[in-house]
Amino acid sequence: MNELTIDPAYLRNLIIKVRAIMAKEAADIPDVGGNASDDEIPVTLQEIPGDLSIEELREEFEGLNVDQKNELVALMWLGRGDVEPQEWKNTVDLARQRREVATIDYLLDHPLLADYWALGLERLGHGASVLEKGEY
Repeated sequence: MNELTIDPAYLRNLIIKVRAIMAKEAADIPDVGGNASDDEIPVTLQEIPGDLSIEELREEFEGLNVDQKNELVALMWLGRGDVEPQEWKNTVDLARQRREVATIDYLLDHPLLADYWALGLERLGHGASVLEKGEY
């Protein structure tokens, strides 16, 4: 079985946090009576007191080492169906080689990130144990 170096309880919580952030609604924009095609649209999501913000997630993500960040990219690719479980080690190496932008920016550009991670864990044989119990 392909092992990850990320603590399973941490990974479980990370998936929950990413789901919470990605589930936020877009900001309400009042109709000012202009032309909708050239009105400025804020790029922020609604913030509710006590909610996690993207910035908090970024700060937490910076606590991971490079290998763990590469595993998260590889796990997303695996969950997305880009690679097969037997290619795990090569996929992690490929994530390391292809790093062109900040890993967190790359990952957060994928709205289904948490679902991809969950599917990737399932494909590695860790799905239920990590998602339900926080253990491998």
